[in-house]
Amino acid sequence: MATAGRMRLAAVGFGHEANSFAPVPATLQAWQHAGILEGAAIRERYASSESILAGFFGYEAEDPGVELVPLLFSWITPTGVSTREAYEHLAGRMVAALREAGPWDGVLMPQHGAAVAEHHLDADGETIRRVRDVVGGRVPIGVTLDLHANVSDAMVSHADVITVFQTNPHVDAREQGLACARLLGRQIRGEIEPVMALADVPLAINILRQGTSDEPMASLLRQAREEERRPGVLSVSVVEGFPYADVPEMGMSVLAVTDGDDALAGDVAYRIADAAWQRRAEFAGDAHGIDDALREADAAARGPVVLLDMGDNVGGGSPGDSTHVLHAARQLGIRGVAACLFDPRAAREAAAAGPGARVELEVGGRVDDRHGAPLPVAGEVVAVTDGKFEDPTPTHGGARFFDLGTSAGIRTDDGLALAVHSRPEGTRSQEQFRTLGIEPRHERIIVAKGVHSPRAAFEPLATRLIWVATPGATSADLSNFTYRYRRRPMFPFEPASFR
Repeated sequence: MATAGRMRLAAVGFGHEANSFAPVPATLQAWQHAGILEGAAIRERYASSESILAGFFGYEAEDPGVELVPLLFSWITPTGVSTREAYEHLAGRMVAALREAGPWDGVLMPQHGAAVAEHHLDADGETIRRVRDVVGGRVPIGVTLDLHANVSDAMVSHADVITVFQTNPHVDAREQGLACARLLGRQIRGEIEPVMALADVPLAINILRQGTSDEPMASLLRQAREEERRPGVLSVSVVEGFPYADVPEMGMSVLAVTDGDDALAGDVAYRIADAAWQRRAEFAGDAHGIDDALREADAAARGPVVLLDMGDNVGGGSPGDSTHVLHAARQLGIRGVAACLFDPRAAREAAAAGPGARVELEVGGRVDDRHGAPLPVAGEVVAVTDGKFEDPTPTHGGARFFDLGTSAGIRTDDGLALAVHSRPEGTRSQEQFRTLGIEPRHERIIVAKGVHSPRAAFEPLATRLIWVATPGATSADLSNFTYRYRRRPMFPFEPASFR
């Protein structure tokens, strides 16, 4: 039960989608560069967004009996695993803040669910465990996770309530954060006694089949919403998992929350898990080759056609500097191609030259050879900015405020429009182009770094979306990766085991 007076809730955590095969680790410096926020800075940054934290703040706004105290939060662009130093720094500060500012009636945690550290394969489970150790067994903990979480038994055992995004692209982060906070508040007031059941599915979903408006995910999500209408069911989450994290929990799962009924929770979770397993063959997918995709886009009657660069999906841990599609466009003589690229060196060179200047430089292809070679370009710098902008329209994950560092727009002599940034970022906002003098509505072809994440911002203007099977750390072909820790057998890796 809540203590006398206002219900006092802590908001604390740090989110990371870790790609075990990505070339760049999440160092402490990288986390600091992303921003480790405390107190009022968290409210200022996230309260007006559509993020998980915005949902937590929304609960405080709708209930005058609630005081939400933001303590510490950081969210890093997906990359390689966190170093031991980085994880222990963040976890140490989090634990210290919880201890110093307590006591608490409850804790709300905006996690991702696919975090990995050098010394903790289940970094999110370890983080929730440490919070439990601080607050004790009587203080409820609510957690909201990304749809690509690899949900573990540790996460479930140390939390009281977990809600998960149910859209991809992720446009319900605020909604799920608010749902979690409401359930936690009801628990604290003694109105409900949440219990959870987790059903693991030995299935790695191809990234091409993870769109929630597409089949078979759309049907599974409809089933989940039907199950939520059963008396006593509080929340049902179908979780896609993150196939690029080499951990034992990698894969699809279903999480059900009920009011004190363990048997009901298990029945709901396993019903949906079985339905997913029966349709496992439908979770495979094929994408276009680079040249075929470019030719189809070039032949379109009107644009923009959006090419989804799957191997350089920044939202999955790739670096954002792949040049494979741009090299191919040049070789094929295709003009009118716009793309965002992560390249601090090229951004600085173009910024130093200034708007209106002609430049000859190389862009992209610097992180590793899986993502292509640097692309020599000659052209005009059309705009230079500090990379900061706001986008109040729907974006993947509900982000509203962006900071991509020194950035430059370059139009090349052979028909490329390049938005070059100093910080890695998926193609999540039209403003990434627009602030750099490139109007996406007027481009024939847009190369987007992502698979589903760009859809929230770019599907409304695209005449067509084409998924492109590019190489890289987020290749759609999972046979390109060597796993050490995943479950075995698992579909589609050992299909013969299930016949």
